[in-house]
Amino acid sequence: MIPQALRSAGFGALLLALAAPLAAQSTTDAARAEGKAFGRDRAAAAQAAATTAPDARRVPNFGGTPSASSSYFDDPERMSREAASQASSHAGYEAMRSSIDRRARFARVDLDATIARAKLIGTDPLAYTSGMGVGGTEGRCVPLPPGSGSGARYKATCNVGYAVESARQSCQVTLQASVHMVSDYRYDCPRGDPDCAGLTLAGCTLTGTHPGRCLQGYRDGNRFVCTEPGEPIAEYTCPAAISGLTPLSVTTRQIVDTARDESPCAALAADTNCTAPTETCTDSDPVTRIIGGASVTQPCWAWRRDYLCNCLTPAQDCSALAATPGCTLEREYCLTDEQPCRTTERVYDCPVPEGQASANQFICDGDVYCIDGSCETIRREANDEFKDAAVALNALAQARREFDPDSLTLFRGTRNSCASKVFGVLNCCRGKGFPLIPGIQLLVALGCSREEMLLHQRDAQGLCAYVGTYCASSVLGVCLTKRKVYCCFESKLARILQEQGRKQLGKPWGNPKTEQCLGFTIDEFARLDLSQMDFSEVYAEFTDAARLPDELQAVTDIQQKIEDYYARARH
Repeated sequence: MIPQALRSAGFGALLLALAAPLAAQSTTDAARAEGKAFGRDRAAAAQAAATTAPDARRVPNFGGTPSASSSYFDDPERMSREAASQASSHAGYEAMRSSIDRRARFARVDLDATIARAKLIGTDPLAYTSGMGVGGTEGRCVPLPPGSGSGARYKATCNVGYAVESARQSCQVTLQASVHMVSDYRYDCPRGDPDCAGLTLAGCTLTGTHPGRCLQGYRDGNRFVCTEPGEPIAEYTCPAAISGLTPLSVTTRQIVDTARDESPCAALAADTNCTAPTETCTDSDPVTRIIGGASVTQPCWAWRRDYLCNCLTPAQDCSALAATPGCTLEREYCLTDEQPCRTTERVYDCPVPEGQASANQFICDGDVYCIDGSCETIRREANDEFKDAAVALNALAQARREFDPDSLTLFRGTRNSCASKVFGVLNCCRGKGFPLIPGIQLLVALGCSREEMLLHQRDAQGLCAYVGTYCASSVLGVCLTKRKVYCCFESKLARILQEQGRKQLGKPWGNPKTEQCLGFTIDEFARLDLSQMDFSEVYAEFTDAARLPDELQAVTDIQQKIEDYYARARH
């Protein structure tokens, strides 16, 4: 049996008591024997506990009389009442209550306002932190000088001239019928008779033959049998009497003549602009009619003939571009080689619409420099040459990346083209100046190729330079479909260098049908004056790239933690 002292000491003391004799054994066998003995002892104790009637005296630390805590069984609420009465004098309880009472409390409207301000500051933290003096007062801010050039621009095109419209034109064809009497003259001509050749030459036709006179035979009862027939006789029918011959018979008959009167359709049939005629019967009832006393039957007596004719109508789609602020007409040229010119394209130079107006940039005083406890405000002047230096350095880096050692050229582009209907709805050439279309699959389904959609995206990103347009298909000297040609580059900076560098070198783009977007030679690039180029289109990109995102991310993290705390406080 386990000693009473070990029962009172609890399960931890029991483990120590078990571990002491086991640790004293020096061999594994002795430890195993000790363990078996302990197991038998505990098995016997468990069996005795299971077979012995309960006895209060066997309960450890129970003297036979219930303690005062047993009264809680009859009145469970008593424990709560006694705890509440003693709480006011308990030190731990008082410390907890005091901490709750002293905790800072915020109204919900104040928390909402704080979060709103944090979000506003997070959109542009520099606007709220720049220009502060050492005393916490706001300093004086001076706007930065504007850039030396305009913003991004693009070439927009429109057309003036004629549009080809297809219209259906119809005319009426009627069937004319007439009846007249004719005479048929019948002549017989023995084979071999020279007069037979004259009948053929006179327009007579061979209509039959019959046997000639029998030369020899015999009579068999009432039947005559010819044993030697004569030459067969040819039967000729002639439209008129033959001089010198006597016809065997003359008969008369009615002739019905029918002819289609197509004179109302002669003008349309001679017009080369009208094609693909189709005929539809418009008069077929009744099919049999009395003409000149004779019955004439025809399946149709009149038809409507339809022609598809092309006609020219004046058209233009330049009104919107001409009225757009900032768009100026750059040039105008004929799309086709025919004279007079019937399709003219106008090229406008337009600014790219800004999605959101950019805020003015300022430089503020209030920068504080302190050393050895002495502080003084540093006044700075804006440096408007930094952007030019940054662009020049980036241009050199870009030139190194895009140098082609095989051709010894720089900034080579790739030729791309897209098609659009002149005065048509479908336009696969929208790029810079127009928003990117989210539903590209729709335009592909309507007829635009995936290559044209890729050109649309690259041009909208400012990577492509417009070369020109040429007519791809025309009718009657009017251009129906045109192709716009672009040279696309690896970066916006390379595109600007090509566009403005060609102007400096006097090297314009070639014919749109043959332009291959070749790069600058080393000599040509060395002759470029970058200081005379307008890089304002890329200044904003350099400014955005220079702003570190760490401070913005920190504000976002703090704001999220405040919102998380506020959400927990509600629950």
